Amino acid sequence: MALPNIFTAEVSTGVLQRIDQLTPNTQPTWGKMSVAQMLAHCNVTYEMMYENKHPKPNAFLKFILKTFIKKKVVDETPYSHNSKTAPQFIIKETKDFDTEKQRLVNYIQKTQQLGENHFDNLESLSFGNLTKTEWNNMLYKHLHHHLSQFGV
Repeated sequence: MALPNIFTAEVSTGVLQRIDQLTPNTQPTWGKMSVAQMLAHCNVTYEMMYENKHPKPNAFLKFILKTFIKKKVVDETPYSHNSKTAPQFIIKETKDFDTEKQRLVNYIQKTQQLGENHFDNLESLSFGNLTKTEWNNMLYKHLHHHLSQFGV
């Protein structure tokens, strides 16, 4: 079953509406992150896409990521609750809800405006070149997982 296309206005607007239902006091139905930490966690994917903030993995680590992790991230299979996450995605410090929410909204809007063709065969920091479908699956699945975690 194909995942909803995050690159379309309809789907990205739906995701933004879900994000808008969050408040600084929204509690998770599983996991340990606060809602602000979850938003910051979701922002890491976009930081890797748009900012030079995270180091590129070395050749060995990239091989491991492409060989053992990529399929789980870019296929259509939902993430299980409390899945393991890469170290750069672990947010331990307190985050500002409004700042992280606005950052995520901006990233989602930018991604939708660039469109799926921009992402087709674009290189991912961790997984090498991805198809537009793989980019969509990675982006939508991650957002959906965490928004569901917080009941929206």
